[in-house]
Amino acid sequence: MSQEMTVATPETAPPPARPSGRLRWRIVGLVAAVFVALSGVRFITGQPMLTDIGTIQTTLAFAVPIGLAGLGGLWAERAGIINIGLEGMMILGTWFSAYFAWSMDSPWAGLVAGIVGGMLGGLLHAVATVTFAVDHIVSGVAINILALGAMRYLSILFYEDVPGAGAAQSPQLPSFPDVGLPFVADLLAPVRATGWFLVSDLASLVAGLTTGMSAVTLLAILLVPGTFWALFRTRFGLRLRSCGENPDAAESLGVPVYTYKYIAVIISGGFAGMGGVFLAMVASSIYQEGQTGGRGYIGLAAMIFGNWRPGGLAMGATLFGYTDALQVRGGGAAVHALLLLIAIGLVAVAVWQWRRGARRTAIAAGVASVLLLAWYLLTDTLPGELVTYSPHIATLLVLALAAQRLRAPAAIGRQWRRS
Repeated sequence: MSQEMTVATPETAPPPARPSGRLRWRIVGLVAAVFVALSGVRFITGQPMLTDIGTIQTTLAFAVPIGLAGLGGLWAERAGIINIGLEGMMILGTWFSAYFAWSMDSPWAGLVAGIVGGMLGGLLHAVATVTFAVDHIVSGVAINILALGAMRYLSILFYEDVPGAGAAQSPQLPSFPDVGLPFVADLLAPVRATGWFLVSDLASLVAGLTTGMSAVTLLAILLVPGTFWALFRTRFGLRLRSCGENPDAAESLGVPVYTYKYIAVIISGGFAGMGGVFLAMVASSIYQEGQTGGRGYIGLAAMIFGNWRPGGLAMGATLFGYTDALQVRGGGAAVHALLLLIAIGLVAVAVWQWRRGARRTAIAAGVASVLLLAWYLLTDTLPGELVTYSPHIATLLVLALAAQRLRAPAAIGRQWRRS
């Protein structure tokens, strides 16, 4: 008896299995536990800046460009292309958005121009890595260097004789409109003033997320679930991710691998360019040389922390943005209070590792917790140098802790050629 054999194609292949509800609830529980612990630390230490409305809004301002750069890296690396050039693409986004917003007196023209500028950087990276099989790291570093020099040249060319501008900055730029529900902050003001454990912190969180938000910030937040839907819930996303997992198998099933890699890297550049728009026109109202400040690299770190998933990436960007916001608004005293939070977290890690049988890891976490607790009790603040670099220290610590459970796309960085 003959048996008919069928081959699954990208058009007929079933969608990937959805994450289990248990995993989703674990993530929600983890976020809630961290917020409760943060509220407790605020209540014990008497540091209101840990959870006040200003810190929430500043966290968003610092997290959005990091998150957009991370989304750019996610699109490229899910298709198998390492994009170290995110920093340069953000630089392109800052300059192009500033120039066109100023020359056309329209913030929306600046937004479109910044995204297109980043996409041009992505196109250059795609030509080098996909068509000519240049090493991905070499191409990305070259784009970072090229973007910095080229934007310096263009600033001299276009801004040298403009009042209030020069070789390293643009004139004043128009701003985007704010969106939100301003009456929410007024309604919750009495609750926030009480200082009650968890209640006032929740009131500050809600008020911070509904007041004084730029339209670009709202768009960036919506792009996180939009990216998840596009990459993990559509056939287009399935084909694109297959190019980063096994391009040979994808080609054998009729997927145009080169085309999908080009699309992914160009979209990656567009996200990074949008992050540059935010830096030049939302976080500031002027373009300045060196404005990106390494956020493209921190975005890559957030993406790795998130295990190449949009939700985890958003959590990583929020963490880095929060530490940055805290050192800017609260100084050494506020960052000092985080030592207590980290000590509590290490106790939880020690208990969890002990129950799993990892006794050495549990003991190490316990010892570190005791040392941090002693540091907190014996000091009142942290040195200014340590406070300034707390976001970078957080980046290194998070990557060190997260590196054990990462799973990158299988063919990432591979110089693939059509067979």
